[in-house]
Amino acid sequence: MTEVLESLIQGFGTALTFKNIIAALVGAIIGIIVGAIPGLGSVTGVALLLPLTFNMEPVTGIIMLAGIYYGGMYGGSYSAILINIPGDSPAVTTALDGYPMSQKGKAGKALFTANMSSFIGGTIGIIILTFMGPLLAQIGLAFGPPEIATLILLALCSVGWMLGENPRKGVIGTMIGILLATIGVDMTTGSSRFTFGSPNLLSGLSFIPLVIGMFGFSQILEMVTQKLKADAGELKVTIKESLLDKNEIKRTLPVSLRSGFLGNFIGILPGAGATTGSLLSYIFQKRVSKNKDEMGKGSMEGVSASEAGNNGAAVGAFAPLLSLGIPGSGTAAVLLGGLMMWGLQPGPLLFEQQPDFVWGLVSSLYIGNILTVVAALLIIPLLMHIIRIPTSIMVPVITVVCIIGAYSYQNSMFDVWAMIITGIIAFFLKSRDYPIAPLLLAFVLTPRLEEAVFQSFASSGGSASIFFSSPISLLFLLMIVVFIISPVVFNLIKKNNEKKDDSMVS
Repeated sequence: MTEVLESLIQGFGTALTFKNIIAALVGAIIGIIVGAIPGLGSVTGVALLLPLTFNMEPVTGIIMLAGIYYGGMYGGSYSAILINIPGDSPAVTTALDGYPMSQKGKAGKALFTANMSSFIGGTIGIIILTFMGPLLAQIGLAFGPPEIATLILLALCSVGWMLGENPRKGVIGTMIGILLATIGVDMTTGSSRFTFGSPNLLSGLSFIPLVIGMFGFSQILEMVTQKLKADAGELKVTIKESLLDKNEIKRTLPVSLRSGFLGNFIGILPGAGATTGSLLSYIFQKRVSKNKDEMGKGSMEGVSASEAGNNGAAVGAFAPLLSLGIPGSGTAAVLLGGLMMWGLQPGPLLFEQQPDFVWGLVSSLYIGNILTVVAALLIIPLLMHIIRIPTSIMVPVITVVCIIGAYSYQNSMFDVWAMIITGIIAFFLKSRDYPIAPLLLAFVLTPRLEEAVFQSFASSGGSASIFFSSPISLLFLLMIVVFIISPVVFNLIKKNNEKKDDSMVS
């Protein structure tokens, strides 16, 4: 413990130099902006800006890239809350409650809740990384392909039941997402699936056009058909009015702490990522919440769970990255490329051979997290101007944003048409009360599940026993059975109680 604290103090000596503070601040601001723009996200932001750090010192360069990474986690919630278009995949669950809060005139509260929960989740992750980084990385190694496969399968089995008012429709939405994710070339056989002879579908449907269409363009259609009144010209929201009162802090603080720990654990698992951390934190909160019926309708707890979970997971990815050289997410993989570009080899010896680099980075996470939350809070009044724009202006503006976001992803008109078509489909699904979030989350998680299942069977020679040989995967399988059976059992108990009540009345 003493040795860690001494190393951390030395790290602050490195991180608190003027150029490194500026690097953290610039990275955080760029990350917020990149995260808030639908179609970019932290992976794209870090990849695009990686060349800018070529001539920087390794510590300064990685500090800026790390700032872009967790700044993107903050920024992704802004567009999700204000215009119902998640900036990246982890923000899909944030939109479930963030946008309804905005529609209720609580956009400032939603943004403040998202920022503070992101800060708490990130801080928990940084503290755990500081004192338990190498140990967490070793725990992450215990999660091989079978464990990852069953964990993701657990998330898929639970998302349909937990998100949306009708479990049956939620399961159907999840199945649609799984089917859409299978479009393209099969990674195991190399044969095309459901491409219908179109070369544009060989690489599958892209997530960015899909999420923009299903959240953004479908929202435009709703605004047009329902003639929603978005004119709030007299509304003026300040930071003071966005602050949470004591009761709201009591509601969200335990959620942020709990979700931060859970998200951080998910983040250390190779391939799990912030999306899984955000989703499982949200699902767990809905399971234990006293106000579970409010979640999905504008619950502060929902926003808090999602944002703390994804920021905890984002920081958690640094543990296997630094200690083992194993990236826990797509963004971490890009950061790994940056480390190797500077001639650094992540792994157990990195802490011994490059202590100034490691502890300078860890210390900068504390500083960067504070700078990010301050910057995020200061721009809330500016963001609030968005919800005061009349519908007559908002509709064409969001339409242009959707088209540009879809096209810029791969500079392809096919993505634009895919965005429009999926937006129309989502509009009709939502009009029939089918939830969209399970569909999108299943679309994100299915390729990871397929990859993990393929790797599991490849290592076991095609035997399914590999999923039962590990205590961890066996536990997840038992939890899956419970998730599937429990709604049926609860319905039977409910019907039985109703029959007893009817017989007593008669």
